[in-house]
Amino acid sequence: MNYHKQENQYEPSNPSGFLAGLLLGSLAGAGTMLFLAPQSGQKTRAQIRRISHDWREQTAETVTDSVAQVRAEVDQVTTNIQKQAEELQQRGQDMVDQQKERWLPVVEAGKTAVKG
Repeated sequence: MNYHKQENQYEPSNPSGFLAGLLLGSLAGAGTMLFLAPQSGQKTRAQIRRISHDWREQTAETVTDSVAQVRAEVDQVTTNIQKQAEELQQRGQDMVDQQKERWLPVVEAGKTAVKG
């Protein structure tokens, strides 16, 4: 896991990697508990089914949350790009308008000179 040092504290730089590690560690611990616990095979199989179902639900929730987070970030990036494009377009139009104003007197003088 990658860590960044900030003010003498270490924080994980990849929360989804941390969650995956936590989930895998939980799975390993639960599996070990199931196989070492003294109980009948039927109870063990029922526990395995229940825990598997819980893990599928947790995994689905994690994936759904991750997808929602990525979509939100994509939306934010898209919005930022659109704003920057609009600003650039406006700056370009402003420059064209300034050049028109700058050269308009020269063009008018040229027209007047041609007319006579």
